[in-house]
Amino acid sequence: MNYLALDASTEACSVALQVNGKIFSRYELCPQSHSLRLLPMIDDVLKEADIKLTALDGLVFGQGPGSFTGVRIGVGVAQGLAFSANLPVVGVSSLQAMAQLAYIKHGQKQVVAAIDARMSEVYNGYFVLDEHNLMQPQQGEAVTPPEQLAQQLSDLVVAPFYAVGTGWDAYTEKLSGQLSTLRMNEASPDILFPSAEAMLGIGKVKLENGQGVSAEHAQPVYVRDTVSWKKLPGK
Repeated sequence: MNYLALDASTEACSVALQVNGKIFSRYELCPQSHSLRLLPMIDDVLKEADIKLTALDGLVFGQGPGSFTGVRIGVGVAQGLAFSANLPVVGVSSLQAMAQLAYIKHGQKQVVAAIDARMSEVYNGYFVLDEHNLMQPQQGEAVTPPEQLAQQLSDLVVAPFYAVGTGWDAYTEKLSGQLSTLRMNEASPDILFPSAEAMLGIGKVKLENGQGVSAEHAQPVYVRDTVSWKKLPGK
């Protein structure tokens, strides 16, 4: 079974293609340029694998949370490609993808992902490896102040966990104090963003389990439903 995965939910933009068990991928840090880079990256991997979009069996997209604009770009591209090739699609959490990458790269089995959500909050999720070597959420993904996440983890996690995501550097003091005895990697996380390659395995299982939907039903998951901002003086 052959699948394409794409993600534009954070500063990173990535695509990954699995064809006959071989993976072709592209990954770039390109803030503000996802709409320019995503389609050329997809063309690159399709050409490298010498396969047409219509020969694929499904499409996996990063559903968020993350940048509202980036998530929308990723979902929109996924919908357009799926419509044109009549492919089923399935969304994968950007937080789950980072946790999965921690297992792929480091063999970690208990991971907390935290992405800087701005406005003094982090998108976060707690994941544990299952018997199929896939990271599974242990509670609902949320957007919370970092100190609230620290308290929740202190109450919930009973063994050392591996930290991934930009939130750990953005709110070091608020997250590290209560968690110093629980966090395995005290230095800055080496996994800051999700990758489409890590989404492939999760999405593949979902598609093969019949969880794929038609293009028009592809949905983003923002976690935070609204954006607030401070007004300028006098406005």
